[in-house]
Amino acid sequence: MRVALLSYRSKQHCGGQGVYVRHLSRELVRLGHEVEVFSGQPYPELDEGVRLTKVPSLDLYREPDPFRTPRPQEYRDLVDVQEVATMWTAGFPEPRTFSRRVLRLLRQRAHEFDVVHDNQTLGSALLGVEAATGLPLVASVHHPISIDRRIDLESAPTWGRRLSLRRWYGFVRMQARVARRMRMVITPSESSRRDVVREFGVDPRRVRVVLLGVDDGFVPPTASRVPGRILAMASADAPMKGIAALLEAFAKLRTERPELELVLVTKPVPGGRTEQLLDSLAVREHVRFVHGISDADLVGLMGSAEVACVPSLYEGFSLPTAELMATATPLVVSRAGAIPEVVGPDGVCADVVAPGDVGELITALGSLLDDPDRRARYGAAGRRRVEELFSWRAVAAATAAAYEDAIADLGARPTGSVTRSAVRVPRALRRIRAHR
Repeated sequence: MRVALLSYRSKQHCGGQGVYVRHLSRELVRLGHEVEVFSGQPYPELDEGVRLTKVPSLDLYREPDPFRTPRPQEYRDLVDVQEVATMWTAGFPEPRTFSRRVLRLLRQRAHEFDVVHDNQTLGSALLGVEAATGLPLVASVHHPISIDRRIDLESAPTWGRRLSLRRWYGFVRMQARVARRMRMVITPSESSRRDVVREFGVDPRRVRVVLLGVDDGFVPPTASRVPGRILAMASADAPMKGIAALLEAFAKLRTERPELELVLVTKPVPGGRTEQLLDSLAVREHVRFVHGISDADLVGLMGSAEVACVPSLYEGFSLPTAELMATATPLVVSRAGAIPEVVGPDGVCADVVAPGDVGELITALGSLLDDPDRRARYGAAGRRRVEELFSWRAVAAATAAAYEDAIADLGARPTGSVTRSAVRVPRALRRIRAHR
């Protein structure tokens, strides 16, 4: 099959979008399919054999000048004007504007593909893809962003902050509307499947679960782990990631265990809520932030921790949890979203605590730090679970099967519904059979 894989932003180590695009596209190519990624900035890192078509935005959130005002000569069309106007009025424009830009490209190149796969852009212009190109449209929804919105609003300290958050999350209603009209929706867990059905109103018959994978580079360490090191991988200032509860638990643990250190794989907002909490808890010098490192260095860092913690209040899958399991790192995790699905039963490869419960975090972390035999048992069990369940090759095979079903479903519609698909679908089906 010839796949157009869409991703409105694909940063490699932020939010998982770039990780998903890179590994899925690589494994699809290894299975014999052709994949071309259409992405806005930041562009993805892709492997050999995967093509990239850049769909440039105005890149309004880039470092080191986020929320910048573009120079007049940067404007190319009315989509650029819409992007800036939405940012100026406190909204987030990228899903909507990327969908408009990529639809123009797909109209011109429809004959080059058999299926279009959207990676949670869910912009309104994508509703025109099937009619304009005759290609079936499949969407990945890792989890409904309405849950992020609800948690952020509950954590907002002032009415002004709540008002600005409602405006920022204005794209969520659009995403729900678009998701309801997708031919097929792929989610990474049963938990996410239930949430997409409940939050976005998607027909459950059109939602398919395809677990995520872990790259082969995530392996157990060869060096000794650092005594007293606790590690977490999460956006420091996003309330949904639960870092505030972890910092409180860490501060209380250190009163009796001064040897402890906390490593956070993230970059905090200068002067933001996390830095303020570090000062109020008086633990700034005992917390280290790491970001922008290579994959190899990241794997080494993960394998250096005696214990890792995933304190999130919600996750649609939690790829960092699976990656930590692959490095045989024992875990304390929240009973939130899909995390229990990833780690399996409590006490097998992780201790599972109530999300946001500082007291349970203190007890679980302290107990695991005191028990080297259990740490070794959890690490080995986590590694086995990853080897058995979380393979990118399996993700690609299941996703390709979803493409086949979407193509067949489009071809099964009444004659005359989409004239271009009547020509393309049989050709795509012949290609599918040739790969078997």
